[in-house]
Amino acid sequence: METNSEAGTEPGGQNLHGTNSRLVQQEEQRQDLGFGAKISDAYSRLVNKDGSFNIDRVNERFWDRINLYNRLITMSWWQFLGWVLVFYFVVNGVFAGIYLLVGAENLQSSVDGQPYGSFWKAFFFSSQTMTTVGYGHIAPVSFLASIIAAMESMIGLLSFALVTGLLYGRFSRPLAHVRFSKGAVFAPYLDVNAWMFRVVNNRANQLIDVEMEVSLSRLEAKPDGTRYRRYHALKLERSKVAFFPTNWTLVHPITETSPLYGCTPEELAAADAEFLILFRAMDDTFSQQVHSRTSYRYDEVRWGHTFVPMFDGAQHGMVALDLNKLDDTKPAKLNL
Repeated sequence: METNSEAGTEPGGQNLHGTNSRLVQQEEQRQDLGFGAKISDAYSRLVNKDGSFNIDRVNERFWDRINLYNRLITMSWWQFLGWVLVFYFVVNGVFAGIYLLVGAENLQSSVDGQPYGSFWKAFFFSSQTMTTVGYGHIAPVSFLASIIAAMESMIGLLSFALVTGLLYGRFSRPLAHVRFSKGAVFAPYLDVNAWMFRVVNNRANQLIDVEMEVSLSRLEAKPDGTRYRRYHALKLERSKVAFFPTNWTLVHPITETSPLYGCTPEELAAADAEFLILFRAMDDTFSQQVHSRTSYRYDEVRWGHTFVPMFDGAQHGMVALDLNKLDDTKPAKLNL
């Protein structure tokens, strides 16, 4: 069989070193989760505990930064209802001021001797006009006041249509109401050790075809001594389950092929290690996929601990799951 006599080449003159370099570059690019390799400062969390990205976007355009629809859909219910009330009172206050500018005498009242002043008279007329309630005891008596009332009625119809759409969007948006353990553990597992964390469904809705992806982000050194951020996919003992009725403990065995093999807490701290978690499932109620994110930094891993079981065996005929035990751990001797 003929071979190419030049070292490091394949038949046809293709350089093996060039091929390997390209393969290495392709592999590193495949493992990049989108954060890039340039984030190399000593403490840079990529994903916050609530799943948001720890990125501060500078020089962003004003309306892109406001992102009003997304904020109104994703903010808490108390914040949303608070902003709706603020908008309602501000708009009615503005129109009440406009009615006073054109003259309070342009609003005729069927009741004389009202205990409140002209401003509140205009304010209540504005609220009745905006909501199209129109009780009738206050009415505009001039052409200009009637024009203002007509414009306010149109603004009121558009505003309530927008708020109704936002309410529907908030109610119809499927969410993964899952809760992750506050910390991860480095615990004994079979005849080796393993990195573990736990997750549970906070609600009684059915999640099916549940998948989990875990990646390790850490700083590594190049041959020239410069450090860059690299991402390693952690192979889980089980990364997918068909049903999710109870808690789920995710286990990454620390074998010789694991990026964590031989690591110590000091080494993970020096490498600014962070474990990135992506949860995906199908919500049976909405028939849509839901997802959730979180992360664990090196200082949120408890070494030599294992999770306490969440099942209560005192009941018979039904499995009892104590959600308050999600974060409970106990000391455990690691395998040498």
